[in-house]
Amino acid sequence: MPERKSNFLLPAIGAVVAIVGGVAVYTYVFKGPSGDSAGALSSAKLVPASALMATYVTTDPQAWAKLQEFGTPEAQKLLTKSLDDLNKNAFQGSDISYEKDIKPWIGGIMIAVLPPNQTKPTQFNNGVSGNPEIPPVIQPQQEANVLLVVGIKDKLTALNFANKLKTQKGVKSQETDYKGEKITETIENNKSTYSVVVNNSYLLLAPQKQSVEKAIDTYKGQASFATKEDANSLFAKGINLQNTLAQIYVPDYTGMVQQLAAANPQARQLPPQALAQLKQVKSMVAGVGVDDKGLRVKAIANLDPQLNKFQYQNTPAKILAQFPSDTFALVSGNGISRGWQTFVEQSKDYPDIQQGLQQVRAQMKFVNLDLDKDIFGWMDGEFGFAAIPSNQGVLANVGFGGAFIFDTSDRKTAEATFTKLDNLAKAQRINIATRNIGGKDVTEWQIPQQGALLSHGWLDQDTVFLAVGGPVAEAVATSNGKSLDKSDTFKAVTGSLQQPNGGYFYLDMDKTVTLVNRFATQGRPIPPETSAVLNSIRGFAATATSPDKSTSQLEILLALKPSQK
Repeated sequence: MPERKSNFLLPAIGAVVAIVGGVAVYTYVFKGPSGDSAGALSSAKLVPASALMATYVTTDPQAWAKLQEFGTPEAQKLLTKSLDDLNKNAFQGSDISYEKDIKPWIGGIMIAVLPPNQTKPTQFNNGVSGNPEIPPVIQPQQEANVLLVVGIKDKLTALNFANKLKTQKGVKSQETDYKGEKITETIENNKSTYSVVVNNSYLLLAPQKQSVEKAIDTYKGQASFATKEDANSLFAKGINLQNTLAQIYVPDYTGMVQQLAAANPQARQLPPQALAQLKQVKSMVAGVGVDDKGLRVKAIANLDPQLNKFQYQNTPAKILAQFPSDTFALVSGNGISRGWQTFVEQSKDYPDIQQGLQQVRAQMKFVNLDLDKDIFGWMDGEFGFAAIPSNQGVLANVGFGGAFIFDTSDRKTAEATFTKLDNLAKAQRINIATRNIGGKDVTEWQIPQQGALLSHGWLDQDTVFLAVGGPVAEAVATSNGKSLDKSDTFKAVTGSLQQPNGGYFYLDMDKTVTLVNRFATQGRPIPPETSAVLNSIRGFAATATSPDKSTSQLEILLALKPSQK
């Protein structure tokens, strides 16, 4: 029999749930934890306070059913087939079905990562070339230290599943007592899983017995993850999402990274500078849910205001009106110069980065450019970088060009920078010409018989643009009332994100897929499965906000197309 993927979770569930019936399954209320997102706090009360992080996955059918409202028929069929294949592979060699045997009774699942245990030495060879006089190579082996807390929402159904599982071949079990609780060791394919049922409502299981014992100690009164300092505030704050599918809690971000890095023998020791950067983030909570727009992810990081050196500012979002409506990809924000100054300040703690920075500065000076002043110094306002479709001129083969637009309070320095760049191009015998586009003077770097390679000009007193490809320059410089911020797709994908914000990352999936298909036909075509998934996505958008220096928030939306009924 091939090794089954269920050797950690499912045999233990059946062996332990049998305890429920053996004790008093009929004397308890048959309905336990519902499996919705509210069960996260209850599950966390069984996780030891030493846990580094915890993830709670809901089994509430109403939350997951919301996903069925999206996607093309092809994508829906693909999803159904994937779930069927997962079910068959997970229970290969048995007559167990997740839908019939497990789904009716299983509640929400919390997956907690505990501090790594001591590594075990592992022998990688029996000596060099078989010579017994040369000792074998001994390397540490890191064991996963994960604890699962599984809610039991229907104890009678769970008992029936346990009885069915006992008839499966290749599964052995034995019991030991720990502080009055029966721990079941389930052995399958020479791998052990340890589990116990507590309060007839929760199943605790882990690949290491010590993890289950610590969970029992927590159940009997020792400090839990739910009451741990910082974790408690994360549960109280939560994430404002509809139909929450999963939530992640990290009460001590720096401590988690340190412990996991220290336990990994292949990881390099964290330098003090990197550790100082990590300490900016104190804790974080994140979640994923599904609403009328699609799949939405939110994350909140609690920062140390004394260590957070970056000065966040919201963007006025006025620059979006400068991009044409057919823009299919965009990154926007505010204050590149401030971000550059922060990077330069922090690079002083990293010799390698500092050395590389000095080299770039020297190369810039060689062509009469000051990296800090001429390149980044004047970029102090709102900015946007975009990809815009075009099949003309130098863009005929690639199908799109780029546009860079900056608001600045230092037009004089910006003009001087572009003049220096034009002179550099002239020195390379590139033809520099000026023409009027939409009433604006635009300077072009021209290629014979192909038109402009690069163009730049001023859209107003404070806004300058740089375009790759002549057609893109025309689209940006010509105001026809059809701008990106008025695009139906852009409004649908970004309109529900929090505002004001620090800028957007935006992707129009339909236009992107069109370009991808264009290049795919020249080589390998996109597989039908991938195409079905991409065709179900309307767009992707992300934004960040920071209401104060102690908080940073991230929101991501995978906008999905409604299902076609």
